[in-house]
Amino acid sequence: MKKKWLAASALALSLFTVTACGSDESSSETSSEQGGDATEPSAEQEVVEIFSWWTGAGEEDGLLALIDLFEEKHPTIKVENAAVAGGAGTNAKAVLTSRIQGNDPPGTFQVHGGAELNDSWVAAGQMEPLNDLYEQEGWMDKFPQDLIDLVSEDGNIYSVPVNIHRSNVLWYNTAIFEEHGLEVPTTFDEFFTVAEELQSNGVTPLALGDREPWTATHLLETVLLGVLGADQYSALWTGDLAFDDPSVVEAIETFGRMLDYVNEDHSSRNWQDASQLVANGEAAMNVMGDWAKGYFVNDLNLTVKEDFGWVATPETEGTFLVITDTFGLPKGVSNPDAVKEFLAVLGSVEGQDAFNPLKGSIPARVDADLSNYDEYGQETIDDFNNGELAASLAHGSSAAEGVVTQINQAINIFVTQRNVEQFVDSLKMAAQ
Repeated sequence: MKKKWLAASALALSLFTVTACGSDESSSETSSEQGGDATEPSAEQEVVEIFSWWTGAGEEDGLLALIDLFEEKHPTIKVENAAVAGGAGTNAKAVLTSRIQGNDPPGTFQVHGGAELNDSWVAAGQMEPLNDLYEQEGWMDKFPQDLIDLVSEDGNIYSVPVNIHRSNVLWYNTAIFEEHGLEVPTTFDEFFTVAEELQSNGVTPLALGDREPWTATHLLETVLLGVLGADQYSALWTGDLAFDDPSVVEAIETFGRMLDYVNEDHSSRNWQDASQLVANGEAAMNVMGDWAKGYFVNDLNLTVKEDFGWVATPETEGTFLVITDTFGLPKGVSNPDAVKEFLAVLGSVEGQDAFNPLKGSIPARVDADLSNYDEYGQETIDDFNNGELAASLAHGSSAAEGVVTQINQAINIFVTQRNVEQFVDSLKMAAQ
């Protein structure tokens, strides 16, 4: 990973914001209601509570596979799958905050590396260091050093990365492009040419589901990356590039033009709904993180490169917007040794290879077995290892909580009103 990406993340470590990689259901059931194992632990079993928002398509499959692997290796420890559905993580984070404030932490919980971890929980003194676990498991050279840095503060390591997601992916329906004789766009000019052709033929060019505004923020961050490049994109979140810079205004105008080609019912749909429009041939393209791949394959039974394809979002080839899910050890848990046993499995080659192919993500370890990953996974691992990296705005690494919240609110207004000047002013206020 490039140092400038880390610098941008380190200077902005105060994010505890809504994230994409989760279910968008309206309920907040626990795991037994989500399809997890509801059997009661026996009297001699310890219980480790795993808290996440992984109840949706693809991600729940990965979590359950990880839990099955752990319980196979540790039959005397029972996992309580305390996943909370709803709001793409919003409900889960509210419950988590309440529990930790009430001195009732789960055994371990899902948190993004970067701002969510370091400013929300490490800075508050709520996490135990895991240096001893890293040394015991021999992980110091098994995770990229810059990834370890992202889950560290003041020389201590506070969580274990289970995966890497890529944010800047454009998914497309292969049959639509073949039927209309079109090439998949890799530049903004190509995108607008293709979108105009599709729209004139009665096909929705771009699927969007922004019932919650993080999905529009997700689209915007990829446009910013494409227009600005990785260096200038990162400079936005360190304050070295102003939001009223002409290049940023250009990106916002491009984002606004792209919204001209989305489905009319976008505000009533979530990210899965938007992905399904592409899967069903009702829309040609969708910009979403690669948890969409897990949804396509595991839930919709689609075949990679046959039913759907992918490219980097326009003008971002060679760059990689990074998201990483991690788990740590909260202070005050009753059985920290059992929790560490779970973290050891989560960080193992076997654990990461059980989880990631189902989740749609790639392993955080550098020595995972590539044969477990399909063509998408292998390509993405190569892109991650060789690309120029930047930290996601929409998913927890590049800006403070207050900034992201205000940007989400401003985007919600912009999608409706398309007032560039007003939106730029809102971004400047958020930065201040």
